[in-house]
Amino acid sequence: MAAADTSQLFHVVVLLAAAVVAVPLFRRLGLGSVLGYLAAGVAVGPFGFALFARPEAILHVAELGVVLFLFVVGMEMRPSHLWALRRQIFGLGPLQIGACALVLSGCGLLLGLRPAVAFIAASGFVLTSTAIVMQMLAERGDIATPRGQKMVSILLFEDLLIVPLLALVAFMAPAQVAGDGGSRLLSIAIAAASLAALVAAGLFLLNPLFRLLATARAREVMTAAALLVVLGAALLMEMGGLSMAMGAFIAGVLLSESTFRHQIEADIEPFRGLLLGLFFLAVGMSLDLAVVAADWRFVLLAVPLMMCAKAACIYAVARALRAGHADAMDRAVLMAQGGEFAFVLYSAAQSAGVIPGEVNNAMTAVVVLSMALTPLAILVTRGARRRRAASMDGVEPASGQSGSVLIIGFGRFGQVMSQSLLARDVDVTIIDSDVDMIRSAASFGFKVYYGDGTRLDVLHASGAGSARAIAVCVDDAGAADRIVELAKGAFPQARLLVRAYDRAHKLKLVAAGVDVAIRETFAAALQFGEAALRELDVDPGEAARVTAEVRKLEVERFELERMAGFGAGAGMMRTNTGPKPTPLTTPRRQARVLGPDGEPGDDPAGPPAPGA
Repeated sequence: MAAADTSQLFHVVVLLAAAVVAVPLFRRLGLGSVLGYLAAGVAVGPFGFALFARPEAILHVAELGVVLFLFVVGMEMRPSHLWALRRQIFGLGPLQIGACALVLSGCGLLLGLRPAVAFIAASGFVLTSTAIVMQMLAERGDIATPRGQKMVSILLFEDLLIVPLLALVAFMAPAQVAGDGGSRLLSIAIAAASLAALVAAGLFLLNPLFRLLATARAREVMTAAALLVVLGAALLMEMGGLSMAMGAFIAGVLLSESTFRHQIEADIEPFRGLLLGLFFLAVGMSLDLAVVAADWRFVLLAVPLMMCAKAACIYAVARALRAGHADAMDRAVLMAQGGEFAFVLYSAAQSAGVIPGEVNNAMTAVVVLSMALTPLAILVTRGARRRRAASMDGVEPASGQSGSVLIIGFGRFGQVMSQSLLARDVDVTIIDSDVDMIRSAASFGFKVYYGDGTRLDVLHASGAGSARAIAVCVDDAGAADRIVELAKGAFPQARLLVRAYDRAHKLKLVAAGVDVAIRETFAAALQFGEAALRELDVDPGEAARVTAEVRKLEVERFELERMAGFGAGAGMMRTNTGPKPTPLTTPRRQARVLGPDGEPGDDPAGPPAPGA
């Protein structure tokens, strides 16, 4: 008993030591943590120092790292955000995967595989490693950026694709292996029931569960509950024949609107990091060097051929959809490898008699090598990124700042709004992610720090935790929404003022509970209209009165749409196609109403407030 316990403890110590030694070394060399984990796995695995004999057992446990990672990603993907990405998930995803599957199948034929075997080999290699790509994006802070969101959308579709691919393998199986159609229909029914049960539990049980546990004020119980939700969802999906990672992702999405999401994410973060590292270690251990040596010609040809063909397809699709060269190249290099779901597909295909065992072993080695080569491919293509990084000289990143007001985004809108604060000597901190703009602002005497406001660590470094107000002045509605979500959860002490892109965006911001939402063109357009009236020789007082009436009508229309939904106030608009409108002669009312842009203000029948 003691000897067995000592052996298990020895293996744990070896894994920790391998990670502690290899990862910092590889990061120091600029090769990234993923390659460090993979190299450490090869070194301690059965084909290195042989300290582990059964890496597949560790890989099965380590897959929980991918599960936890997908859960965290799911919590960042609110249903409304997923709906906004629907065209990328079900448009860009199928287009890229279809093109890659067709070309890679041709590569399989060139390598001497039979058509059915070539198709399965290609389908497995098409499934990019979610763990590697998401880890790389996280290290670069690119998950929330537009280029990162496109890659996340494709990865989500690939995770969904594993289910029909496994079903296709069952249909391709020889008659004596495949079984009858009734069992297939039963499997589909079980999978659908598992998915429905998970969604029902997420909608009706999860939030009440965490609300009940929060009253106990026991941190360890909340942590246990978070792990229970993730692993329970993964188990339910696995029992239904679906992907564990997809189950965790769905659970995360269902909790994305929860008030407990930030607490849950913080609770599982240590487990996610450790298990994800263990996953990469186990992948490295799984690289069978004997298979590589026995079939070295096939492997030597297949790895570069598959990776280059897949990268070329991804680049071509990205450029066809009008992505820039840099974004297309970045996506092609990051997603050129096979992924962990290929192991599942190849094993299922071998069990079903669709591909022979030697092809399974060889293609598994090809996928593992492609995963190991991805960080090196990124290093080779890092020249352009380094040149961009060199252009950061003289730009100071946000770190340890403090101020009464944090301004995020210093374009035209942010520059103008800052003048009122600076006129009263308010202590402001300004961040922006546009290097050229930061340098331009410096030439006018402004100190602007470099920082991406959609990242929580950057907000902390910029002093959001001590700010009395956070002014979100970015010109990207999606980025503004992300900042609002982070600020509402992490910095409740700060008043939140947000630049709204348009009417629909302002309605969304008001629903999110921001303190002030200002439409970026509203006040300027009102002033423009008033100037037009004056140029038509309308009395200045009358022009001001008409502008105030238009402002009042706009406020009433906005309130109607806030209560009844977007578009409900369309009938209140004056158009040039209907009957001639009645002149604005609404009598003056003495009442406290919403002001120029939906904020409390004076009676709108009077003159417009200065600077409205």
